[in-house]
Amino acid sequence: MPQFAANLSMMFTELPFLERFKAASEAGFQAVEYLFPYDYGKTEIATRLNANGLAQALFNAHAGDWTNGERGLASLAGREQEFRDSIVQALDYAQILGCPKVHIMAGITENTSDTQDLYVDNLQHAADQAAALGIEVLIEPINARDMPGYFLGSVTQAIDLLKRIDRPNARLQFDYYHAQITSGDVTMLMRETIDYIGHVQIASVPERHEPDAGELNYLYVLEALDAAGYDGWVGCEYHPAAGTVAGLGWLASYQGGTK
Repeated sequence: MPQFAANLSMMFTELPFLERFKAASEAGFQAVEYLFPYDYGKTEIATRLNANGLAQALFNAHAGDWTNGERGLASLAGREQEFRDSIVQALDYAQILGCPKVHIMAGITENTSDTQDLYVDNLQHAADQAAALGIEVLIEPINARDMPGYFLGSVTQAIDLLKRIDRPNARLQFDYYHAQITSGDVTMLMRETIDYIGHVQIASVPERHEPDAGELNYLYVLEALDAAGYDGWVGCEYHPAAGTVAGLGWLASYQGGTK
């Protein structure tokens, strides 16, 4: 049975960020993920996690000037020192929060041989720093409809780059929502790449709402994921259609064993 993590950047947004931890726990989640923790102190977040019996499944390294459209640093020429500083910061937070995985966003830039080389070099550096702490670094393909110009656009491209990065703690963040839009045939794609997958995220397609609607049958999809041997957290990275708690019937069906 899947273990679900609430994405607090998208869910429970009816509440201030630090209040979402309690809400997620009360709704039945045992773990959380979100985009960035850096607006809050490490110990402040750790206190919320511990008080509510929650594990920290994942967060992102700093991704540049998010407000003005930047979406990562790993493939951006001339930003190498900023990238390395972001890894130091992310790993510092990860240690305090007990977080075993950090997602590193690639950035918006052309996919050329030079940007590929830079990306591989940066990810190798990040993976080496993280390995000393027992932490995995993750890369995630993102569809061009939601994020035009993003460097990493498909699972196939991600696997090719992971082979070049060649670090055992550099893994794939497999988001079914993005994979369905970019590639389709997601169950076969998952089976073909399961040895690389370090984290999974779900949402309906195409609306990116709760995973009990849309064109993907998550009952089938998640049973296939279980059968493939995945035993990590499944991040619920979706925008609730009509309020977070109101849309959690799908979660109750899993918790009640009525999949």
